Amino acid sequence: MTCWVWWSTGKDSAWCLHELRGTGEQEVTGVVTTITEAFDRVSMHGVRVDVLRAQIARLDLPLHEVRIPHPCTNDVYESAVRALVGRARESGVTAMAFGDLFLEDIRRYRESLFDGEDIRPLFPLWGRDTLSLALEIVDSGVEAVITCLDPRVLPRELAGASLDRDLIARLPAGVDPCGENGEFHTCVLDGPFFSAPVEATKGEIVEREGFVFADLVPGAAA
Repeated sequence: MTCWVWWSTGKDSAWCLHELRGTGEQEVTGVVTTITEAFDRVSMHGVRVDVLRAQIARLDLPLHEVRIPHPCTNDVYESAVRALVGRARESGVTAMAFGDLFLEDIRRYRESLFDGEDIRPLFPLWGRDTLSLALEIVDSGVEAVITCLDPRVLPRELAGASLDRDLIARLPAGVDPCGENGEFHTCVLDGPFFSAPVEATKGEIVEREGFVFADLVPGAAA
């Protein structure tokens, strides 16, 4: 079975890919990322495309982009995904893997995008205890930086912070340790899935459309 992984730049999609590679049950032959064209950044996570491409180089996998406008209607998004599914099918892909953890409505929506297709959606991390999973990820050596957060549930100063055991322990009550309810999103800079660390420095922090974003600038600190 050949599989592409929906790659958000964050820890969950990275761990999804890592576990698929570990089991060997599916041959991962590519990753898919949604990019907002107006900003040339990864959708929701706000990560620069240059940082994304540095990640991809360290995965040694081809990147398949789903480019969408801003703002983007659901119809436009689904049309872009259908085009991607067509390319995947032509490439012999039989499964598409997602790092979703427990949100049933998100899973059902993803599954609906593949109705009638010869590509099966996979959810390798589904149902895992999110505290245990978050700790497993950081204990494995993954370096993940919070690039986007919801200031209604998390302090603004956590934007740009590295996700580690101490930060996980300090998360406010009700915040999922993996940020599965949209409390925060991350970008991974190192981990067992990369051939080498991604070099990026923390840049400007901005608030836009109700979220706080921490920029990551490609390259090592001066």
